[in-house]
Amino acid sequence: METAKAKHLSTKEAFQFKDLPEINFSHIKNLTDDTGIIQHAIFNVPNRKEGYCIDDNSRALLLSVLACRNITDKAGLPPLQVYLSFIHYMQTTNGEFKNFMNYTKVATEERGSEDSFGRTVMALGFLINEGPSILLSKMGTGIFSKAYCHIDKLVSIRGIANSVVGICQFIKYNYPDDIKRNLVIKLADKMLSMYEANKAGDWHWFEPILTYDNAILPLALLNAYEITVDETYLSVAFESMEFLESKVFHHGILSPIGNHGWCRREEKTFAKFDQQGIDAMAMVLFYQQAYRITRDDKYLSRMYVSYQWFLGKNDLGVSLYDPTTGGCADGLHRKEINLNQGAESTLAYWISHMVVALELKA
Repeated sequence: METAKAKHLSTKEAFQFKDLPEINFSHIKNLTDDTGIIQHAIFNVPNRKEGYCIDDNSRALLLSVLACRNITDKAGLPPLQVYLSFIHYMQTTNGEFKNFMNYTKVATEERGSEDSFGRTVMALGFLINEGPSILLSKMGTGIFSKAYCHIDKLVSIRGIANSVVGICQFIKYNYPDDIKRNLVIKLADKMLSMYEANKAGDWHWFEPILTYDNAILPLALLNAYEITVDETYLSVAFESMEFLESKVFHHGILSPIGNHGWCRREEKTFAKFDQQGIDAMAMVLFYQQAYRITRDDKYLSRMYVSYQWFLGKNDLGVSLYDPTTGGCADGLHRKEINLNQGAESTLAYWISHMVVALELKA
């Protein structure tokens, strides 16, 4: 059963390819140097004091792969090889990844977070399956294979979820692969255990709190279903997403869980601001996968509504995407947007744009 708040999104939206802003990767290229993409910006000026992170370079790699499928003018593409080279450099001798590097090109961590590990595995999976050349796919395979032994040790649910998506992409490239399929089952079952442990009453979620990048969790189960055809994964993916929708869709617009306080199971209210672009991107990715599995147009409609959060269909009615720079504001606050155009938000916009463009052209 669909919630009342989700029903109004079930009719196919009148959104067309001509409604998409023109491609403008100026700010992506502005943030990118020979090392990688710089994390943060002061307005639209790269903030070199903050250096680089593998999180953003992995997102930039994913964007580059999607852009290669969308754009015929290869000269206008983001520099995929720069981002892949950064990931290769940040991989440790035992296959893990460091996350942060300062502007003097020093990375002092032994290893980065599990979340950054998972995002890297996900991006590599897309490169391997959908990359623009065999050579790049082979390099991605080498990095992926070296990291593979660490995946089943992950504890962070977002690290697990992103890794599931990446492994499923690898399996599509190298189908069938029963060993990796077994790992998908192991990880997806771990997510189901977290779901059952935290589900209570009308709280249908994997954790006792809704935080960031939430839709990536049901997205992982949709990917697991596609590989395994296990109906339990499909059922929990849609049940948990229905719960998330009840929290984030209001009056026909997407209103992601706010960064300033989150949404806790034991509390009646939840944070409305600061809303982040990666949450809208995760919704777009989920609905794309839901549509591809079900061919139900309601998921295309919800994908378009989620994408339009960037363009002004949000709580303030203000566009976060800036067509003059090609950048995206870092968040939606109570009274205004964050005018800084960092890598995470800008990449979230352009990944969402590429996904929507692919479906509109299909």
